[in-house]
Amino acid sequence: MRYVFVVLISYLLGNLSFAYILGKLLMKKDVRDFGSGNSGTTNAIRAFGKKIGIMVFAGDVLKGIVAVLIGKALLGEVGSYLAGVFVIVGHNWPALLNFKGGKGVATTIGVMLIISPTATFICFVVGITIAFITRMVSLGSIIGMILGPIVILLVERPLNFNIFLFCFSVAAMSIYRHRENIKRLMQGKENKL
Repeated sequence: MRYVFVVLISYLLGNLSFAYILGKLLMKKDVRDFGSGNSGTTNAIRAFGKKIGIMVFAGDVLKGIVAVLIGKALLGEVGSYLAGVFVIVGHNWPALLNFKGGKGVATTIGVMLIISPTATFICFVVGITIAFITRMVSLGSIIGMILGPIVILLVERPLNFNIFLFCFSVAAMSIYRHRENIKRLMQGKENKL
């Protein structure tokens, strides 16, 4: 029963779309009507500006943290991974928004902050640096996610193979969500922020 609870509460937490909520509350607009149509941080910045974008980012990170802490408290390490996967799934494919969510980067950062703070910090710094230099958030996000499993192999001692598999899985989910961005990057047509 606890496994079902962790899955459900994590998925529902993921459904809390701060881009949608703050857009409606503060701007009386639906973030999905702008830009990429995603309800994530980057699209919130494009639609509503930096201040709301930062609040969206913080909210999406926080829900990842909360989900993993709940999963960990109830089921230990397995609960952390289960909660981590389902809060990201809930963000990316939220039932409350007709399964049209974000790309899961901020929520993944929140999840990984609890699971491996050191790896998260390294990937975040690399990703944000690339995004800042190129002005392409997607490129920074993709490289940060690709680095995740590699950095886990380097920093986790003793290496826990479960954490590697988990990190690989959430990275693969994010890269899948960025598939259109990857096509545009390869064509030299990706949007800059």
